[in-house]
Amino acid sequence: MTNNLSRKVIKVAKGDDTHDGAGVSLQRVIGGPINEKELDPFLMLDAFKSDNPDDYIEGFPSHPHRGQQTFTYMIEGAMEHQDNKGNKGLLLPGMVQVMNAGRGIVHSEIPQQRDGMMFGFQFWVNLKSVDKMSEPWYKDIPSSEIEEVITPEKKVRVIAGHYEGIEGVVKNIRVKPIFLDVKLEPNTKFSVDIPDFDHNSFVYVFEGDGKFGPSDNPIKVEDRHIGVLENIDTTSNSPNEPTPNKLDAVAGDKGVRFLFLSAKPIREPIVQYGPFVMNTSFEIQKAFFDYQMGIF
Repeated sequence: MTNNLSRKVIKVAKGDDTHDGAGVSLQRVIGGPINEKELDPFLMLDAFKSDNPDDYIEGFPSHPHRGQQTFTYMIEGAMEHQDNKGNKGLLLPGMVQVMNAGRGIVHSEIPQQRDGMMFGFQFWVNLKSVDKMSEPWYKDIPSSEIEEVITPEKKVRVIAGHYEGIEGVVKNIRVKPIFLDVKLEPNTKFSVDIPDFDHNSFVYVFEGDGKFGPSDNPIKVEDRHIGVLENIDTTSNSPNEPTPNKLDAVAGDKGVRFLFLSAKPIREPIVQYGPFVMNTSFEIQKAFFDYQMGIF
């Protein structure tokens, strides 16, 4: 591939520092400075990182969801999940948990440590209207099941999608995203294909810094920042004009670690109120009614 096929970074932003649950300190990235319509089907990205128990110890007591899927990726720490369907699991470093909220679920996420670092990410991913009332379920994925590509220059954990012939273990997200955890040594390069021209894609840097995009216009993305890539609609490009279809990255002097996510947008109306994500205001009202009536 030639360099002119690399997608540009069109926006860089730092998440909003906020609190959620019973007072957990976190950084809201998507759903904060980046709204959900900019990165459809990704509705939310929260990053939490603290070694102060006061920032996380109370966790996220029981709360409802409807209309989306979530996945949680732990870097450090231990978090217990339970729901009203009888599911229970313990997330440990390197693990992923996927939850289909579907028509309704009530769950809790409580740290299982009194001190030390709690570090991880939670994403909300939209469901198509035909899937919003699907049956809820959970899946915990041990770190040992996540395959890695390791060379002297890089370590890539393939969580979802494909990279260098490896298919990620997470296969039950309806929008079929690419989800990679990429760690690069100082000043080394990285490239990954974006399978569809109209995928919405982004990087989130959580160690060091790097430059992303074509070599003639690289954009620096620093620690705790998101870099949003351009979305290319093939209808707007000449048949003879090459279309950018990959991400290029170069690590900074201290190396870089980042998440890369990409998925095809759903392009349906989004009406969100708290933990409910539907297509119309009436459906949101129905979600509140069903929850209050104990139908979840």
